[in-house]
Amino acid sequence: MHIGTTLTNYIIETQRDIKGATGEFTGLLNDIAISCKKISDLVEKGDLIGVLGAAGSENVQGEEQKKMDIITNEVMIEALESNGHVAAMASEEMDDVYNLPAGKVRGNYMVTFDPLDGSSNMDVNVSVGTIFSILKAPEQKETYTDKDFMQPGTTQVAAGYCLYGPSTLMVLTTGNGVQMFTLNKDFGEFIMTRDGVQIPEDTKEFAINMSNQRFWEAPVKRYIDECVAGTTGARDKDFNMRWVASMVAEVHRILTRGGIFMYPIDEKIKKAGNAGKLRLMYEANPMAFVVEQAGGLCDTGRGRIMEIQPTELHQRVPVVLGSKNEVQRVIDYHKEG
Repeated sequence: MHIGTTLTNYIIETQRDIKGATGEFTGLLNDIAISCKKISDLVEKGDLIGVLGAAGSENVQGEEQKKMDIITNEVMIEALESNGHVAAMASEEMDDVYNLPAGKVRGNYMVTFDPLDGSSNMDVNVSVGTIFSILKAPEQKETYTDKDFMQPGTTQVAAGYCLYGPSTLMVLTTGNGVQMFTLNKDFGEFIMTRDGVQIPEDTKEFAINMSNQRFWEAPVKRYIDECVAGTTGARDKDFNMRWVASMVAEVHRILTRGGIFMYPIDEKIKKAGNAGKLRLMYEANPMAFVVEQAGGLCDTGRGRIMEIQPTELHQRVPVVLGSKNEVQRVIDYHKEG
Protein backbone atom coordinates (compact mmCIF):
# COMPACT_ATOMS: atom_id res chain seq x y z
CA MET A 1 0.00 0.00 0.00
CA HIS A 2 1.09 3.59 -0.51
CA ILE A 3 0.40 6.90 1.19
CA GLY A 4 -2.82 8.30 -0.28
CA THR A 5 -4.61 4.93 -0.49
CA THR A 6 -8.19 5.10 0.75
CA LEU A 7 -9.20 2.98 3.72
CA THR A 8 -11.71 1.17 1.52
CA ASN A 9 -9.05 0.22 -1.05
CA TYR A 10 -6.59 -0.73 1.69
CA ILE A 11 -9.10 -3.14 3.24
CA ILE A 12 -10.00 -4.67 -0.14
CA GLU A 13 -6.36 -5.14 -1.15
CA THR A 14 -5.44 -6.64 2.23
CA GLN A 15 -8.29 -9.16 2.09
CA ARG A 16 -7.30 -10.36 -1.39
CA ASP A 17 -4.30 -12.06 0.19
CA ILE A 18 -6.46 -14.08 2.60
CA LYS A 19 -7.53 -17.49 1.34
CA GLY A 20 -11.28 -17.98 1.47
CA ALA A 21 -12.05 -14.29 2.12
CA THR A 22 -15.72 -13.54 1.45
CA GLY A 23 -15.76 -9.77 1.78
CA GLU A 24 -17.62 -9.91 5.10
CA PHE A 25 -14.65 -8.58 7.08
CA THR A 26 -14.15 -5.83 4.51
CA GLY A 27 -17.79 -4.86 4.92
CA LEU A 28 -17.50 -4.82 8.71
CA LEU A 29 -14.52 -2.47 8.71
CA ASN A 30 -16.37 -0.24 6.29
CA ASP A 31 -19.37 -0.21 8.69
CA ILE A 32 -17.06 0.87 11.54
CA ALA A 33 -15.55 3.61 9.36
CA ILE A 34 -19.04 4.92 8.54
CA SER A 35 -19.99 5.06 12.22
CA CYS A 36 -16.78 6.96 13.00
CA LYS A 37 -17.54 9.51 10.27
CA LYS A 38 -20.97 10.08 11.81
CA ILE A 39 -19.49 10.46 15.30
CA SER A 40 -16.84 12.85 13.96
CA ASP A 41 -19.60 15.08 12.61
CA LEU A 42 -21.46 15.03 15.94
CA VAL A 43 -18.29 15.84 17.88
CA GLU A 44 -17.49 18.70 15.53
CA LYS A 45 -20.95 20.27 15.92
CA GLY A 46 -21.03 19.83 19.71
CA ASP A 47 -23.11 22.48 21.45
CA LEU A 48 -24.58 23.63 18.13
CA ILE A 49 -26.80 20.55 18.21
CA GLY A 50 -27.10 20.26 22.00
CA VAL A 51 -25.05 17.09 22.56
CA LEU A 52 -22.77 18.35 25.36
CA GLY A 53 -23.27 17.70 29.06
CA ALA A 54 -24.55 14.92 31.27
CA ALA A 55 -27.30 12.51 30.25
CA GLY A 56 -28.57 12.07 33.81
CA SER A 57 -27.82 8.35 33.87
CA GLU A 58 -25.03 5.91 34.76
CA ASN A 59 -23.45 3.02 32.86
CA VAL A 60 -22.97 -0.48 34.23
CA GLN A 61 -19.75 0.61 35.98
CA GLY A 62 -21.60 3.31 37.92
CA GLU A 63 -20.00 6.11 35.88
CA GLU A 64 -21.99 9.19 34.90
CA GLN A 65 -22.95 9.03 31.25
CA LYS A 66 -22.62 12.02 28.97
CA LYS A 67 -25.22 12.65 26.29
CA MET A 68 -22.65 11.69 23.67
CA ASP A 69 -21.95 8.34 25.37
CA ILE A 70 -25.53 7.31 24.67
CA ILE A 71 -25.75 8.92 21.23
CA THR A 72 -22.48 7.42 19.93
CA ASN A 73 -23.42 3.99 21.28
CA GLU A 74 -26.60 4.18 19.23
CA VAL A 75 -24.62 5.31 16.18
CA MET A 76 -22.36 2.27 16.45
CA ILE A 77 -25.26 -0.15 16.83
CA GLU A 78 -27.15 1.37 13.90
CA ALA A 79 -24.09 1.12 11.64
CA LEU A 80 -23.25 -2.47 12.58
CA GLU A 81 -26.51 -4.36 13.06
CA SER A 82 -28.07 -4.29 9.60
CA ASN A 83 -25.47 -5.46 7.06
CA GLY A 84 -25.01 -9.10 8.03
CA HIS A 85 -21.41 -8.71 9.14
CA VAL A 86 -21.86 -8.88 12.93
CA ALA A 87 -23.08 -11.70 15.16
CA ALA A 88 -23.28 -9.65 18.40
CA MET A 89 -21.81 -6.59 20.10
CA ALA A 90 -20.65 -5.46 23.52
CA SER A 91 -20.04 -1.89 24.67
CA GLU A 92 -18.96 0.10 27.69
CA GLU A 93 -22.38 1.74 27.63
CA MET A 94 -24.45 -1.48 27.70
CA ASP A 95 -24.87 -3.79 30.69
CA ASP A 96 -25.10 -6.97 28.62
CA VAL A 97 -24.27 -8.37 25.21
CA TYR A 98 -26.26 -6.74 22.41
CA ASN A 99 -28.00 -9.38 20.33
CA LEU A 100 -29.31 -8.40 16.92
CA PRO A 101 -33.11 -8.06 16.61
CA ALA A 102 -35.05 -10.95 15.15
CA GLY A 103 -34.85 -11.03 11.38
CA LYS A 104 -31.40 -9.44 11.17
CA VAL A 105 -28.76 -11.53 9.38
CA ARG A 106 -26.02 -12.73 11.75
CA GLY A 107 -22.43 -12.45 10.57
CA ASN A 108 -19.25 -14.23 11.68
CA TYR A 109 -17.73 -11.44 13.78
CA MET A 110 -18.32 -9.94 17.21
CA VAL A 111 -17.39 -6.33 17.98
CA THR A 112 -16.60 -4.74 21.33
CA PHE A 113 -16.26 -0.98 21.58
CA ASP A 114 -16.01 2.11 23.71
CA PRO A 115 -18.08 4.46 21.56
CA LEU A 116 -16.64 7.68 23.00
CA ASP A 117 -13.54 7.34 25.13
CA GLY A 118 -12.85 10.45 27.21
CA SER A 119 -16.37 11.77 26.64
CA SER A 120 -16.08 14.26 29.53
CA ASN A 121 -13.41 16.04 27.46
CA MET A 122 -16.05 17.09 24.93
CA ASP A 123 -17.40 19.70 27.33
CA VAL A 124 -13.99 21.44 27.31
CA ASN A 125 -13.28 20.83 23.60
CA VAL A 126 -10.43 18.34 24.11
CA SER A 127 -9.79 15.27 21.92
CA VAL A 128 -12.00 12.19 22.33
CA GLY A 129 -12.15 8.91 20.43
CA THR A 130 -13.77 5.57 19.61
CA ILE A 131 -12.03 2.27 20.42
CA PHE A 132 -13.00 -1.03 18.79
CA SER A 133 -12.00 -4.70 18.78
CA ILE A 134 -13.10 -7.43 16.36
CA LEU A 135 -13.34 -11.10 17.36
CA LYS A 136 -14.51 -14.20 15.48
CA ALA A 137 -17.86 -15.54 16.65
CA PRO A 138 -17.35 -19.09 17.95
CA GLU A 139 -20.42 -20.35 16.07
CA GLN A 140 -23.50 -19.19 14.21
CA LYS A 141 -26.59 -18.88 16.43
CA GLU A 142 -29.44 -16.53 17.23
CA THR A 143 -28.41 -15.49 20.74
CA TYR A 144 -24.94 -14.82 22.15
CA THR A 145 -23.86 -14.49 25.78
CA ASP A 146 -20.90 -13.09 27.72
CA LYS A 147 -19.25 -16.51 27.42
CA ASP A 148 -18.90 -16.12 23.64
CA PHE A 149 -16.85 -12.96 24.16
CA MET A 150 -14.46 -14.51 26.70
CA GLN A 151 -11.51 -14.65 24.32
CA PRO A 152 -7.98 -13.41 25.13
CA GLY A 153 -6.66 -10.42 23.20
CA THR A 154 -4.38 -12.67 21.16
CA THR A 155 -7.46 -13.90 19.26
CA GLN A 156 -8.43 -10.44 17.99
CA VAL A 157 -8.89 -10.28 14.23
CA ALA A 158 -8.47 -6.51 14.13
CA ALA A 159 -8.51 -3.53 16.44
CA GLY A 160 -8.10 0.19 16.36
CA TYR A 161 -9.45 3.56 17.26
CA CYS A 162 -10.71 6.78 15.75
CA LEU A 163 -9.40 10.05 17.20
CA TYR A 164 -11.58 13.15 16.92
CA GLY A 165 -9.24 16.12 17.23
CA PRO A 166 -8.07 18.88 14.88
CA SER A 167 -8.24 16.08 12.28
CA THR A 168 -10.24 12.86 12.44
CA LEU A 169 -7.84 9.91 12.32
CA MET A 170 -8.49 6.17 12.03
CA VAL A 171 -5.72 3.92 13.38
CA LEU A 172 -6.02 0.25 12.46
CA THR A 173 -4.24 -3.06 12.78
CA THR A 174 -5.25 -6.39 11.31
CA GLY A 175 -2.10 -8.06 12.64
CA ASN A 176 0.14 -6.75 9.85
CA GLY A 177 1.49 -3.56 11.38
CA VAL A 178 -0.32 -0.31 12.11
CA GLN A 179 -1.73 2.13 9.60
CA MET A 180 -3.09 5.66 10.10
CA PHE A 181 -5.81 7.17 7.95
CA THR A 182 -6.93 10.82 7.98
CA LEU A 183 -10.52 11.71 7.13
CA ASN A 184 -10.75 14.03 4.13
CA LYS A 185 -14.15 15.59 4.67
CA ASP A 186 -14.16 17.15 1.20
CA PHE A 187 -15.10 13.76 -0.23
CA GLY A 188 -15.78 11.69 2.89
CA GLU A 189 -12.91 9.18 2.70
CA PHE A 190 -10.23 8.08 5.12
CA ILE A 191 -6.86 8.43 3.35
CA MET A 192 -3.71 6.60 4.45
CA THR A 193 -1.26 9.13 5.84
CA ARG A 194 1.13 6.81 7.70
CA ASP A 195 2.04 3.18 7.06
CA GLY A 196 4.00 0.78 9.24
CA VAL A 197 3.81 3.02 12.33
CA GLN A 198 6.56 2.27 14.87
CA ILE A 199 6.82 3.48 18.47
CA PRO A 200 10.35 4.65 19.45
CA GLU A 201 11.88 2.18 21.94
CA ASP A 202 13.04 4.98 24.24
CA THR A 203 11.21 8.05 25.47
CA LYS A 204 11.36 11.09 27.71
CA GLU A 205 7.58 11.40 28.22
CA PHE A 206 5.31 9.73 30.73
CA ALA A 207 1.55 9.96 31.26
CA ILE A 208 -0.07 9.15 34.59
CA ASN A 209 -2.65 10.69 36.90
CA MET A 210 -0.35 12.21 39.53
CA SER A 211 -3.28 12.95 41.86
CA ASN A 212 -3.29 9.22 42.72
CA GLN A 213 0.36 9.22 43.76
CA ARG A 214 -0.36 8.53 47.42
CA PHE A 215 -2.17 5.31 46.46
CA TRP A 216 0.49 3.80 44.16
CA GLU A 217 2.30 0.53 44.71
CA ALA A 218 6.07 0.69 45.31
CA PRO A 219 7.20 -0.27 41.75
CA VAL A 220 5.10 2.50 40.16
CA LYS A 221 6.21 5.08 42.73
CA ARG A 222 9.84 4.11 42.15
CA TYR A 223 9.53 4.55 38.38
CA ILE A 224 7.72 7.89 38.50
CA ASP A 225 10.04 9.24 41.21
CA GLU A 226 12.97 8.51 38.90
CA CYS A 227 11.26 10.30 36.02
CA VAL A 228 10.48 13.34 38.16
CA ALA A 229 14.06 13.45 39.52
CA GLY A 230 15.34 13.83 35.96
CA THR A 231 19.05 14.60 35.61
CA THR A 232 19.41 14.78 39.38
CA GLY A 233 18.37 11.14 39.80
CA ALA A 234 19.25 7.60 38.73
CA ARG A 235 17.95 8.00 35.15
CA ASP A 236 20.20 11.01 34.42
CA LYS A 237 17.73 12.51 31.95
CA ASP A 238 14.76 14.85 32.20
CA PHE A 239 11.22 13.65 31.47
CA ASN A 240 8.08 15.55 30.50
CA MET A 241 4.67 14.60 31.91
CA ARG A 242 1.49 14.52 29.83
CA TRP A 243 -2.08 13.67 30.90
CA VAL A 244 -5.13 14.12 28.65
CA ALA A 245 -7.52 11.79 30.53
CA SER A 246 -8.47 10.14 27.23
CA MET A 247 -6.85 6.80 26.45
CA VAL A 248 -7.21 7.36 22.71
CA ALA A 249 -5.36 10.69 22.89
CA GLU A 250 -2.63 9.23 25.14
CA VAL A 251 -2.03 6.22 22.87
CA HIS A 252 -2.05 8.35 19.74
CA ARG A 253 0.63 10.63 21.14
CA ILE A 254 2.74 7.57 21.97
CA LEU A 255 2.29 6.14 18.46
CA THR A 256 3.33 9.50 17.03
CA ARG A 257 6.41 10.28 19.12
CA GLY A 258 6.86 7.66 21.83
CA GLY A 259 6.10 7.69 25.54
CA ILE A 260 4.64 5.58 28.31
CA PHE A 261 1.04 5.61 29.57
CA MET A 262 0.16 4.14 32.94
CA TYR A 263 -3.11 3.49 34.73
CA PRO A 264 -1.83 1.04 37.35
CA ILE A 265 -3.60 -0.78 40.15
CA ASP A 266 -3.44 1.23 43.36
CA GLU A 267 -4.87 1.17 46.88
CA LYS A 268 -7.85 3.37 45.96
CA ILE A 269 -8.82 1.03 43.12
CA LYS A 270 -8.40 -2.02 45.35
CA LYS A 271 -10.53 -0.43 48.07
CA ALA A 272 -13.31 0.06 45.52
CA GLY A 273 -13.17 -3.68 44.84
CA ASN A 274 -11.71 -3.39 41.34
CA ALA A 275 -8.68 -5.05 39.71
CA GLY A 276 -7.89 -1.97 37.63
CA LYS A 277 -9.42 1.14 36.11
CA LEU A 278 -9.54 0.43 32.37
CA ARG A 279 -11.71 -2.24 30.77
CA LEU A 280 -9.99 -5.28 29.26
CA MET A 281 -12.33 -6.16 26.41
CA TYR A 282 -12.93 -2.79 24.74
CA GLU A 283 -10.07 -0.60 25.97
CA ALA A 284 -6.96 -2.51 27.04
CA ASN A 285 -7.04 -5.39 24.53
CA PRO A 286 -7.57 -3.34 21.36
CA MET A 287 -4.99 -0.76 22.42
CA ALA A 288 -2.56 -3.54 23.33
CA PHE A 289 -2.96 -5.04 19.85
CA VAL A 290 -2.23 -1.68 18.23
CA VAL A 291 0.72 -0.87 20.50
CA GLU A 292 2.36 -4.29 20.11
CA GLN A 293 1.94 -4.19 16.33
CA ALA A 294 3.78 -0.85 16.43
CA GLY A 295 6.70 -2.35 18.35
CA GLY A 296 5.67 -1.29 21.84
CA LEU A 297 4.70 -3.26 24.92
CA CYS A 298 1.43 -3.46 26.84
CA ASP A 299 1.38 -5.06 30.27
CA THR A 300 -0.34 -4.97 33.65
CA GLY A 301 3.04 -4.85 35.37
CA ARG A 302 2.55 -8.52 36.17
CA GLY A 303 1.82 -9.99 32.76
CA ARG A 304 1.02 -9.37 29.10
CA ILE A 305 -2.47 -7.91 28.73
CA MET A 306 -3.37 -9.79 25.54
CA GLU A 307 -2.72 -13.14 27.26
CA ILE A 308 -5.29 -12.52 30.02
CA GLN A 309 -8.21 -14.93 29.88
CA PRO A 310 -11.32 -12.75 30.32
CA THR A 311 -13.87 -13.80 32.92
CA GLU A 312 -16.29 -10.84 32.75
CA LEU A 313 -17.58 -8.61 29.97
CA HIS A 314 -16.67 -5.42 31.85
CA GLN A 315 -13.51 -6.78 33.50
CA ARG A 316 -10.96 -4.17 34.55
CA VAL A 317 -7.17 -4.41 34.42
CA PRO A 318 -4.13 -2.26 35.21
CA VAL A 319 -2.45 -0.86 32.08
CA VAL A 320 1.16 0.06 31.34
CA LEU A 321 1.83 0.62 27.63
CA GLY A 322 4.12 2.42 25.23
CA SER A 323 7.81 2.58 24.37
CA LYS A 324 9.36 -0.85 24.76
CA ASN A 325 12.31 -0.03 27.01
CA GLU A 326 10.31 2.08 29.46
CA VAL A 327 7.48 -0.43 29.81
CA GLN A 328 10.05 -3.19 30.34
CA ARG A 329 11.61 -1.14 33.12
CA VAL A 330 8.24 -0.91 34.89
CA ILE A 331 7.75 -4.68 34.45
CA ASP A 332 11.22 -5.30 35.91
CA TYR A 333 10.45 -3.08 38.92
CA HIS A 334 7.32 -5.12 39.59
CA LYS A 335 9.39 -8.32 39.49
CA GLU A 336 11.83 -6.85 41.98
CA GLY A 337 8.96 -5.86 44.29
